[in-house]
Amino acid sequence: MSGTKPDILWAPHQVDRFVVCDSELSLYHVESTVNSELKAGSLRLSEDSAATLLSINSDTPYMKCVAWYLNYDPECLLAVGQANGRVVLTSLGQDHNSKFKDLIGKEFVPKHARQCNTLAWNPLDSNWLAAGLDKHRADFSVLIWDICSKYTPDIVPMEKVRLSAGETETTLLVTKPLYELGQNDACLSLCWLPRDQKLLLAGMHRNLAIFDLRNTSQKMFVNTKAVQGVTVDPYFHDRVASFYEGQVAIWDLRKFEKPVLTLTEQPKPLTKVAWCPTRTGLLATLTRDSNIIRLYDMQHTPTPIGDETEPTIIERSVQPCENYIASFAWHPTSQNRMIVVTPNRTMSDFTVFERISLAWSPVTSLMWACGRHLYECTEEENDNSLEKDIATKMRLRALSRYGLDTEQVWRNHILAGNEDPQLKSLWYTLHFMKQYTEDIDQKSPGNKGSLVYAGIKSIVKSSLGMVESSRHNWSGLDKQTDIQNLNEERILALQLCGWIKKGTDVDVGPFLNSLVQEGEWERAAAVALFNLDIRRAIQILNEGASSGKGDLNLNVVAMALSGYTDEKNSLWREMCSTLRLQLNNPYLCVMFAFLTSETGSYDGVLYENKVAVRDRVAFACKFLSDTQLNRYIEKLTNEMKEAGNLEGILLTGLTKDGVDLMESYVDRTGDVQTASYCMLQGSPLDVLKDERVQYWIENYRNLLDAWRFWHKRAEFDIHRSKLDPSSKPLAQVFVSCNFCGKSISYSCSAVPHQGRGFSQYGVSGSPTKSKVTSCPGCRKPLPRCALCLINMGTPVSSCPGGSKSDEKVDLSKDKKLAQFNNWFTWCHNCRHGGHAGHMLSWFRDHAECPVSACTCKCMQLDTTGNLVPAETVQP
Repeated sequence: MSGTKPDILWAPHQVDRFVVCDSELSLYHVESTVNSELKAGSLRLSEDSAATLLSINSDTPYMKCVAWYLNYDPECLLAVGQANGRVVLTSLGQDHNSKFKDLIGKEFVPKHARQCNTLAWNPLDSNWLAAGLDKHRADFSVLIWDICSKYTPDIVPMEKVRLSAGETETTLLVTKPLYELGQNDACLSLCWLPRDQKLLLAGMHRNLAIFDLRNTSQKMFVNTKAVQGVTVDPYFHDRVASFYEGQVAIWDLRKFEKPVLTLTEQPKPLTKVAWCPTRTGLLATLTRDSNIIRLYDMQHTPTPIGDETEPTIIERSVQPCENYIASFAWHPTSQNRMIVVTPNRTMSDFTVFERISLAWSPVTSLMWACGRHLYECTEEENDNSLEKDIATKMRLRALSRYGLDTEQVWRNHILAGNEDPQLKSLWYTLHFMKQYTEDIDQKSPGNKGSLVYAGIKSIVKSSLGMVESSRHNWSGLDKQTDIQNLNEERILALQLCGWIKKGTDVDVGPFLNSLVQEGEWERAAAVALFNLDIRRAIQILNEGASSGKGDLNLNVVAMALSGYTDEKNSLWREMCSTLRLQLNNPYLCVMFAFLTSETGSYDGVLYENKVAVRDRVAFACKFLSDTQLNRYIEKLTNEMKEAGNLEGILLTGLTKDGVDLMESYVDRTGDVQTASYCMLQGSPLDVLKDERVQYWIENYRNLLDAWRFWHKRAEFDIHRSKLDPSSKPLAQVFVSCNFCGKSISYSCSAVPHQGRGFSQYGVSGSPTKSKVTSCPGCRKPLPRCALCLINMGTPVSSCPGGSKSDEKVDLSKDKKLAQFNNWFTWCHNCRHGGHAGHMLSWFRDHAECPVSACTCKCMQLDTTGNLVPAETVQP
């Protein structure tokens, strides 16, 4: 290699040694410097490694190529190809093994001198050495030598020649190779094929040739310019890489007519390509005058029958050092590790970091792969972030049948865990809407039932006449307050808010009792006060204080209420106005805001955001005029839509405004489950056809499938078809005739006068099993069962060899279902099949297709065959 750039080689079996080849051979030892200082004379390779020079060999001038002996013994035996075509065996260091001592210095001489371009040791028979030479018209270019053969003088002429007059040692010249190949041609590169000891791949002058040493007169070749640097993938022995100028060709020896893949051409000529010995499908390439090594990661997708599709290439570049790189070498055992050398013999130890592949399972398990390691992310014991994740919440809710209770709709918030007040408000709103829609439809069918699902905003706007106010007396006070007279629309709004029950009675007593039973003392007292019953409010506060479950300060609040006075300049009003903002409970705060407010000005109550929307809207319906009420409802609706607050469904209803509000909610939380069930509850068809609603529904269905909640997804589809009849899917799978292509079941239903139903094909529970063996459309015969050899359509029980006991067991499970034993079934790969009962019976004991000479493993092709529904698996 004199006059050229240096090359570098790792020792095949000594993982801490490498050799640099230039005008001489230099052997280095690599050692770690993590916990130690750099020794004198050592060369820094990386932050944690250094190299020490062990020996130098200058006995082989005019080196053109070097190959390291692949066997363990001797350790440092190298073959050197010279400019005159000779191959010399040399060593780096003293080897005291007398068995191989005679190999050192042995020369293999061709008939005619010309340059030796490449050397390759046979990986199966370590004594075979292949040499590729330049062209000579009267000689062969591929010579295979046996370095240890015991030749006799009459078979292989050998002679001992003195090196020089001053030397006493002799060298053995071997002039007769074991095999001679490639006459009148040039060999630029070669490599042995690992799958067979006697197969050699050579890059000749104009073609790639595969030589079989069992028959040297014949060869398999393909014409190409990419004949340099041939190398075999160590993990896929049929895949070979070669290059020409700036382009790399990937070959498949099973389809050797043309390259299966050609990599992107580089602007500069390539100098080296090499497969990674520790990583599948990773190819490194180096171009002239470059400090970058390009890596090509070839990802394959195997098909069910074992063939491979065209690989997907992931290309990236690494820069091991700042200077130009002369050559590189992969480490034989350390994963993704390589060493590079520059033209001035500066070396660098470098590890190519793997791409990190991240996988997040539908059940929130997080794993990633880096190299040969697989990591799993586990939660800390005190970390409850997973429980707060919306995907985990939706999964648990699906297990509890959340959203499927269509009778007691309000119970769905309990199925959701009874933790989210917005969900509670949503499902109570939908419950009231369903309840009052049914009540209105019974009284006046087709009148205002749909108005209920349009929300309070539409109900209030539909009010026909102006509502007048009237003065009402307080209970327990000598005072009167203006309250709006309740028309039909305002009563319906109060009913949807939950303050009053259905009917003409506007008494809030039942609602107050329910709040007291639930322990919501402050809210109950506020509602009582808003209905001008201060005595009932004080009573409720006292009950809460004495119950032991409420706040003890409720007694103090009750005492403050009892001292209420209507005088505007009183000390009580001044102190309450100042101190009410210091109360923690919003309902206690709005109680004093109501008592201290001027008539007609209730902003302190209406805009207290911590008070439930339904209570603020009900308050507005009682105390605001029509103009004020419409303005307030409009403003509050816009706030709810922007915030994505589910309490706003009370105002928007299941209309387009409701879809806008739900869109904000889904954008904020990702809860497509609640969005799907809510929109299906009572939305009109034009809302259900909204692209956003369909998107939420389909995403939730996909989530259930991803969680393997197939039964839950089926329940959801049934639930959806009941509430939205237009969503019932059409038949997507049917059995069609091979000849006319018509659906057999459709053809049967299209000829009612002949009485042909699908039952005649043996797929119903009818006791009359007619024998129909041809297509009703074209009268061509139906396929035959591969086992009983009778046309499909014949019931299993009529088939010879049919197992009646198996049929009885299967049919007894559910007589309402079609008899699965008689169904048509076939393999989508080999197209063979028959009666489902026969196929199941066959594959219980066999792996391959029942058709003779067919080796298809039909049952193993179904990737979901081993999956089971996960509804019963708790996360």
